[in-house]
Amino acid sequence: MPTSHRLYVGPSLRRLRRDRGLTQSDMAADLDVSPSYIALLERNHRPLSAEVLLRLAQTYNIDMSTLADNGSDDAARLQVILKDPIFADIDVPSLEAADVVTNFPGIAEAFLRLYTAYQEEHLALADRGAEVRTTSGRGSEAQDPVAESRRFLAARRNSFPILDDAAERLAQTVKSNNSITDHLAARHGLRVRRVPPEVMVGSIRRLDLHRKEILLDDELDHASQNFQLALQLAYLEMGKEIDSVLHDGNFTTETGERLTRRALAGYAAAALLMPYSAFAKAVESRRYDVEALGRHFGTSFEQTAHRLTSLQKPGQERVPFFFIRVDEAGNISKRLDGAGFPFALHGGGCPLWNVHQVFRTPRQIVTQWLELPDGQRFFSIARTVTAGGGAFGRPRVDRAVALGCAAEHAGRLIYTQHQPGAGVEAATPIGVTCRLCQRTECTARSAPPIGRQILPDDIRRTSAPFGFSDS
Repeated sequence: MPTSHRLYVGPSLRRLRRDRGLTQSDMAADLDVSPSYIALLERNHRPLSAEVLLRLAQTYNIDMSTLADNGSDDAARLQVILKDPIFADIDVPSLEAADVVTNFPGIAEAFLRLYTAYQEEHLALADRGAEVRTTSGRGSEAQDPVAESRRFLAARRNSFPILDDAAERLAQTVKSNNSITDHLAARHGLRVRRVPPEVMVGSIRRLDLHRKEILLDDELDHASQNFQLALQLAYLEMGKEIDSVLHDGNFTTETGERLTRRALAGYAAAALLMPYSAFAKAVESRRYDVEALGRHFGTSFEQTAHRLTSLQKPGQERVPFFFIRVDEAGNISKRLDGAGFPFALHGGGCPLWNVHQVFRTPRQIVTQWLELPDGQRFFSIARTVTAGGGAFGRPRVDRAVALGCAAEHAGRLIYTQHQPGAGVEAATPIGVTCRLCQRTECTARSAPPIGRQILPDDIRRTSAPFGFSDS
């Protein structure tokens, strides 16, 4: 006699309930069951009956298959986390990780949440250590909202599956309405108008609820106009998901929280224009060609490069990238890390990295292999991008962006093909920042490294800016 298959959906059910902002009592009332039964289902102590499954699908208008993964995302994420060097001496087979998620979903969620908090505090400690070094021993406790926001993103590897999933669903709805402009009109009664800069008075996008209009600066290029419309739509329809992600942060400054909200809204807008599944498929077929991907999705070079850093959805991971944007003075205005690259938290970057040199060759992609003092090797591409302009006399800003990955992934990129004599063996030796780099012979050095004694130069001057004692 065949045994009926029992369906345990604890993690999926809990995620569904929380995504809709419901308590267990709320869901129990909606499904006409007891709150204790919902609690048992979420702990995988009871299988989900066919009758309740049907009620769930009808009540919340969901595809029943979305409940069947039973926490596969959590299991994949747990397996990724367990590869952290802190767990290197612990052998945890993937089957055991899956068993924990299935049989003890609450414990799994607690562990995932604790690890994320650990990552944030680990980054915060690094920042505080740098602050102590750069304040002459005063140990400044002043909070840096920019660093706070960057820590939030870095601790999560700039990957937010909740936003990816919501954006993918929204993208399908937008597609059924032909375009974002048509969707805004049909769903929100908003008309899009492109008007001259003098009408915008310093803005590039403005929502006028009184006149039911979205105004755009008509000097924005096509990719920027599309992004601004996607951003406005994200604020209108994905606010709940953005707030859900933001709620996990431990912000000490209001500015830090607002900067992070802006970053998450930008993430959602990019995910709307470049939906995860379609984009992840395209990057493999086009071998991570940023320009080709941008033309395919109608996005700019920077928008596309930025999106490449976010392809770490558990179970659907692609090449992990880091991203940086700098101006000609070396100021960092954006920094995202999904590849384990040790960015300088304070001070300038290494001048030997060509991201600081591409201003000499505007809008040309320049490639480079990099080697850090500890032997880690990376591959990066760099190019200039322009913001502003759009008409004669309008102010514009040129910046450089770099996108890179660890050497072991570089073979999957189109940029490493057909480069005789320019392989990883020819990597440029760079440092994170001069104060942390122990390459004593570097002629590009601007400051001595911490912990090294400088030799006097009254008798001998070295070719490098500083000579160092052996002790």
